[in-house]
Amino acid sequence: MSHFTELALQYIDGQWRQGSGSWEIVDINPFDGEKLASITVATVGEVDQAYRAAERAQKEWAKQNPYARRLVFERALRLLEEREQEITETIIAELGGTYLKAGFELSLTKDMLRECMQLSLRPEGRILPSPVDGKENRVYRLPVGVVGVISPFNFPLFLSMKAVAPALALGNGVVLKPHQDAPITGGTLIAKLFEDAGLPAGLFNVVVTDIAEIGDALLEHPVPKAIAFTGSDRVGRHVATVAASHFKRSVLELGGNSALIVLDDADVDYAVDAAVFSRFAHQGQVCMAANRVLVDRSVLAEFTEKFVAKVASLTVGDPKDPGTQIGPLINSTQADAINAEVDRVVAEGATVLHRGSSVGTLVSPVVLTDIPAGSPVLQRELFGPVVMLIPFDGEEEAIAIANDTPFGLSGAVHSGSVERGVRVAQQIDSGMVHVNDGTIADEAIVPFGGEKNSGVGRLNGESTVEAFTTQKWISIQHGRSPFPF
Repeated sequence: MSHFTELALQYIDGQWRQGSGSWEIVDINPFDGEKLASITVATVGEVDQAYRAAERAQKEWAKQNPYARRLVFERALRLLEEREQEITETIIAELGGTYLKAGFELSLTKDMLRECMQLSLRPEGRILPSPVDGKENRVYRLPVGVVGVISPFNFPLFLSMKAVAPALALGNGVVLKPHQDAPITGGTLIAKLFEDAGLPAGLFNVVVTDIAEIGDALLEHPVPKAIAFTGSDRVGRHVATVAASHFKRSVLELGGNSALIVLDDADVDYAVDAAVFSRFAHQGQVCMAANRVLVDRSVLAEFTEKFVAKVASLTVGDPKDPGTQIGPLINSTQADAINAEVDRVVAEGATVLHRGSSVGTLVSPVVLTDIPAGSPVLQRELFGPVVMLIPFDGEEEAIAIANDTPFGLSGAVHSGSVERGVRVAQQIDSGMVHVNDGTIADEAIVPFGGEKNSGVGRLNGESTVEAFTTQKWISIQHGRSPFPF
């Protein structure tokens, strides 16, 4: 695993170096517990160095012709494609991702880099009329300056790149803190990619560290003007509060409790396939995953039989095996928490339709039904391979159940009538709903984000331009303005 050792460093001001903290983050393979690397944490001082480097480099980067800036993203895409096998192996080893998951994440990342080639050219100024004779109003679209990015462990390559690459393309500098369980895939691997693609030194920095070491230094530092955070709603609330108190904008992509609704006229076989993928992709460690599968009672028996059979057929095991569909959870803490949650719900009176074995971080899929009304589990995000089947009578009840959650990220509706599906989708309080598809989707030009506790703001396409740029009004008086004194 020399690849891991080479990248187990901080990347600050164009230099690969050890952190100066007094302890290490140990990067572990979640499947077999093998130590992949250890990284000495970055300190508050190094966070400052990273931000100051980004601030210095950004001024020159913003002056560059955007056609020149876009070449970096062309080269980064080419390098990503050349290194696809190596990156796939990294995703499998560090995240416990299957080959299917690695391919999905790489595909999304490539699309984002392609979009960033266009994004470099996207910001447009405007000339607006004025009620004052002789005045010309120019509105310039400018980079915010420096963006702080905090990324999660589940899809760290893509979810880091989703904020990092557009922010850079739009002329900003970036400091990235990847999750402690994904420091390579979500951090230093990306730094190496951009370094080799010719990104100017200092513009992009990666600090591998922990709140225990730096506190809120990443959020409170005076340099960044925007913070992009992907993670839990609990931490997101704190990020938003600290950012707002320092007059920084924040873009928050938080948790979900998505519902996949199967109406009485749905294609049941197709809905089963969509529901199984929507819940069990990457072991259910996906913010858009379908925690709850809502099924009309008229098709409940048929759906349940086929759904449970398909779930029971999923292969659980070593993610290095191309046949594996369910790999390990990211760590034993997550696995223990999921198992304890299932035990609690069963003790409350829920019915287990399927529950395989659980060994270490490998948790076999669980299908529950008859969840007691008012059970806290109905309100939570389950970040693991556990699904709740919930019957309903008619679409109005389906909508009410789907909305009975503090989250509102994604969702899906299956119906034989597209327009009926759209009508139901319009009444679901979430940022995204997919008709006759799964709940897991992300496209580089379509606004991505949630309502309620699932986040604030949107990314992708024009939404990213809004997130990582600001507007400046410059007026010119070509004549003479009359003044009252």
